[in-house]
Amino acid sequence: MFTVISTARVYPPNEETLLDTRTVPGELKWAASPTEGGWEEVSIMDEKNVPIRTYQVCNVMEPSQSNWLRTDWIPRSGAQRIYVEIKFTLRDCNSLPGVTGTCKETFNLYYYESNNDREHYIRESNFLKIDTVAADESFTQVDIGDRIMKLNTEVRDVKVTTRKGFYLAFQDVGACIALVSVRVFYKTCPLTVRNLATFPDTNTGADTSSLVEVRGSCVNQSEEREEPKMYCGADGEWLVPIGGCVCNLGYEEKSGACQACKVGFNRAVSTDGACSKCPPHSHAEKEGATVCDCSPGYYRSESDPASMPCTQPPSAPQQLISEVNETSVVLEWSAPLKLGGRSDISYSVDCLLGALKGPLGAQLCLPCSQDVLFFPQQSGLRATRVCVSELQAHTRYTFTILARNGVSQGHSAGAGQSVSVTLTTNQAAPSPVTSIQAGDVTRHGVSLAWQQPDRPNGVILEYEVKYYEKDQKESSYRIMKTASRSADITGLSPLTVYLFQVRARTAAGYGEFSGPLEFSTNSDPLPLIGDASNSTLLLLSISGGVILLLISTAVFIISRRRGKYSQAKQDSDEEKHLNPGVRIYVDPFTYEDPDQAVHEFAKEIDASYIHIEKVIGIGEFGEVCSGRLRLQGKREIYVAIKSLKAAYSNKQRQDFLSEASIMGQFDHPNIIRLEGVVTRCKPVMIITEYMENGSLDAFLRKHDGHFTVIQLVGMLRGIASGMKYLSDMSYVHRDLAARNILVNSNLVCKVSDFGLSRVLEDDPEAAYTTRIPIRWTSPEAIAYRKFTPSSDTWSYGVVMWEVMSYGERPYWDMSNQDVIKAIDEGYRLPPPMDCPVCLHQLMLDCWQTERTHRPSFTQILNMLDKLIRNPTTTLRRTGGDRPVPSLLEPVVGPEFVSVWSAEDCLQAIGMGMYRDTLTTAGYTSPDSLLTLTHQKTYVKNKYLTPLQNMT
Repeated sequence: MFTVISTARVYPPNEETLLDTRTVPGELKWAASPTEGGWEEVSIMDEKNVPIRTYQVCNVMEPSQSNWLRTDWIPRSGAQRIYVEIKFTLRDCNSLPGVTGTCKETFNLYYYESNNDREHYIRESNFLKIDTVAADESFTQVDIGDRIMKLNTEVRDVKVTTRKGFYLAFQDVGACIALVSVRVFYKTCPLTVRNLATFPDTNTGADTSSLVEVRGSCVNQSEEREEPKMYCGADGEWLVPIGGCVCNLGYEEKSGACQACKVGFNRAVSTDGACSKCPPHSHAEKEGATVCDCSPGYYRSESDPASMPCTQPPSAPQQLISEVNETSVVLEWSAPLKLGGRSDISYSVDCLLGALKGPLGAQLCLPCSQDVLFFPQQSGLRATRVCVSELQAHTRYTFTILARNGVSQGHSAGAGQSVSVTLTTNQAAPSPVTSIQAGDVTRHGVSLAWQQPDRPNGVILEYEVKYYEKDQKESSYRIMKTASRSADITGLSPLTVYLFQVRARTAAGYGEFSGPLEFSTNSDPLPLIGDASNSTLLLLSISGGVILLLISTAVFIISRRRGKYSQAKQDSDEEKHLNPGVRIYVDPFTYEDPDQAVHEFAKEIDASYIHIEKVIGIGEFGEVCSGRLRLQGKREIYVAIKSLKAAYSNKQRQDFLSEASIMGQFDHPNIIRLEGVVTRCKPVMIITEYMENGSLDAFLRKHDGHFTVIQLVGMLRGIASGMKYLSDMSYVHRDLAARNILVNSNLVCKVSDFGLSRVLEDDPEAAYTTRIPIRWTSPEAIAYRKFTPSSDTWSYGVVMWEVMSYGERPYWDMSNQDVIKAIDEGYRLPPPMDCPVCLHQLMLDCWQTERTHRPSFTQILNMLDKLIRNPTTTLRRTGGDRPVPSLLEPVVGPEFVSVWSAEDCLQAIGMGMYRDTLTTAGYTSPDSLLTLTHQKTYVKNKYLTPLQNMT
């Protein structure tokens, strides 16, 4: 008995086992066909000397073997994708003499879905193939002598969604093999609690890339803040949670549950994370308190947060002093001794007029007139000083200063929080005279009348009238005094304009003069600006002056704008002429500190500005989500969010952010735009613009045949424009493929995914063909790791083929090694269906073996522009329309053919490198070139020659 060495392991909690042959007691008794001479059930000892049942077969001497082994019926238990883990040993055919041509080193795995266990025989036609399984390790006769077998472990998966269960079948085609154990399992996302929401056990989706959306339910004593959702990934892992729940008021989160606040604690605001101890002068006597009650004598205002201590009203202001200046008073005071524990103290001033006596002799106080002015204001004062003016002269007033804070209103404790002062104003001059009117105008005089001042401030003793000629200003004026409110002015000059002003006098002296009244001795009076009456003539004159000023200003501005426009245009032209270059790409890995490169080329975004909505995929470093970004002062935009998974290493963080350091240097409409990064909190994120239609290859497959050739060429033109920009910046992409082109809602294609640019430098010993996309990579890059803009040109040719074939896989089901061999032998991809010949010719130019013969992206862009400008001439022909490639049409006409040689024709269309090949094939004249068709090809083994690819 030989020993099988294996590594025992504990199955992960997210794997549910449906079948494990190691745990089946007794014989398996699976169905075999043929029943004799095929699979045989035997017992062997595992590494712990425990007997296990296995199946083996070794019919390597006979050709055309087809030995079938079928399991019992396996219920799928709701699984949508099952995994089959096979542990087996396999004999090396080279160690078996005389079996050349009949011995195999592989076997086939099949499955068949069924609703019940009624299959007594193996019906091979019912089974669908899962895969052909090969061994990584095979054993020889020497290994058997050492009693040690080399155990292989292979896992395959398949979708099972149509029936209640299924069978598995193993087909031997002539190998010497032993099935040591078979385990069938499916993956689930286990029960979990995230953001106070419970998510149940959930089976993964049917596809390896599918995400199952699961809605969570809030735990006890909590409510939804935002609908809690998570996505169950195909690997049985929960992805980034969206939304969540929040504990009710009076409860706090602990260990994924909501617990009531203890006595003396409270939680009054949903945004508070945990319960808080009651603030000073407050208490909570029960568990689960939402607010702490104030102690007696202490209060809260309606605007006070629950976390603020309870406070008291202030005491009265101190040291009130007053200073009277005629009919004005200045009041000053000091702040109260006790502010009540608050800083929102303010003051107000009450003004009372105390000049009347009550019916019993008690003094009555009435509110002051509304004409009284307070500076800066009467209430809401923050300063401890106020000026009161427009008071009556010789009048007694009482002023009360009240101190208030946020809890003064409505509490009896607010009484006695004021201080008062009583004073009497002094005598004062009267206020200015208003409403002067003129009448009985003669050539030598005028009669004036006016009203008493609004505030005479005593007995008016007399009025004084001042008048003078307008032309003389105030250098020569005359005064007339009168005890009445009118005056007759005589001795004036005829046809002369005069100005008149009036003021009143009391025992305190003269008041101020009124505004000037202007009139002529032979016309109606015309008031000056500021007089109470209106003047049509004055308004017309002012309006005329304003209009003239506006016209002259407009002429000046227009002339200046024209001059500036001309100058700006000239400066712009000069700038374009003097600065024709572009920026050069800077490798972020040259920075000693990688974070310096990130902060230099990428903008840091506050995580609070980002709102994640849903998971749209899984990237190399973590989840990819869509969401919204709202920066201050800018409108909200939709963005894509790449996040770095938890427990990352410094190397993973550096590699993740390097893409942002690269992307942040680019600014082009056909390059994906970087919005910014989040590096100062977790998770670390890269924020880019959101492309609604996703990757180009999937988008084209979804809309197969829906676009015109012009639309497809327009997409190619956008990609070429972006690649020209990168090439001009001396940046080599290295991974240009349709899967790395993103499409927005306007069908604009943008180059993305700049993560492969450091693969070779970071991991030079890696398996080369597993890290490099062989089907898109140029021969020199595969053979010598030589990446240049010319290798990007090769990749662009493959992208052209993908676009014109609506996302078909390049080289179909050929293996990577077959692709490398085919390209080395001259094979090139044929034109897709309905592809214009000129576009396929451009692809072939991109696939020139000699990289110096490939066109640059500037040349590619120019060619595509020519095709778009003349679509009816250049894009109408496909490979089957006529024998002449469409690239020849614009160049080769009847006159052209009659004058030029075949070599000239080939040079004119950029195909001079094929001269020798065509001459050898008999195409020596322009006429013979016109007969060249796609059917005139040469075959070498199963790969086409370069001549066919050229045509």
